[in-house]
Amino acid sequence: MNVNDQGPLSEASKGLTFGQMIRDYDPMEGVKWRFGKPNYERVNKLYFENRSKNHAEGSLEMVVQTIVKNWEVESHHIADPAQWKTMDVTKFKAQVNGGCPVDAQFMADVGPYNLLLGESKEYSAGQHSFNSTNTLFGGAFADGYALEILEVYSGPPVVTCKWRHFGKFSGTFTDKMGQKYKGDGRVLDLVGFMTANVNAELKIELLDIYYNPHDILTPLTAAEKIA
Repeated sequence: MNVNDQGPLSEASKGLTFGQMIRDYDPMEGVKWRFGKPNYERVNKLYFENRSKNHAEGSLEMVVQTIVKNWEVESHHIADPAQWKTMDVTKFKAQVNGGCPVDAQFMADVGPYNLLLGESKEYSAGQHSFNSTNTLFGGAFADGYALEILEVYSGPPVVTCKWRHFGKFSGTFTDKMGQKYKGDGRVLDLVGFMTANVNAELKIELLDIYYNPHDILTPLTAAEKIA
């Protein structure tokens, strides 16, 4: 990505070139993309080739999935919460596995990866900035890390759902001790649950996420070690 490349998402990033819009994000006028305009073409290809669900257009599952994918766009690629549209940043809180709730600015500062992963024997959020953790996982999952909503158990205003993140571990991953691991291209799955409180405009006010981070970190560090 080129930081000077700004503007709206391409049709490929929205999914239209693959035959289905899965991300309809329309940025605020004058938006400043953190790393330049994101390109989701590779991760969309990964998604369409490896998804386990094909939700009907207009279904609650598709609506929720689109909201979450749009939320990913903002949380990963727009540094200024004042330019976020998927969240009510005056109320927004996020918490992981029952941990301490954090606000929009905190998430913008540390990044979604660090918020979700925290501290473990394999990974330390304290060792990483927003940029370094993006580089780390971008190097491990060179084709991107796709998301799909598997099931939706309740609709607005309190949306409860089961989700799946997946990607091909085709690159390298470095743990917090500096040990490197080489992937063999297999798809690694991560499944979890989420509750999102949304307002009448479907903007997220509270995000409550539950999953086991070792479900992704253990396979990464069980791969072949390299010098």
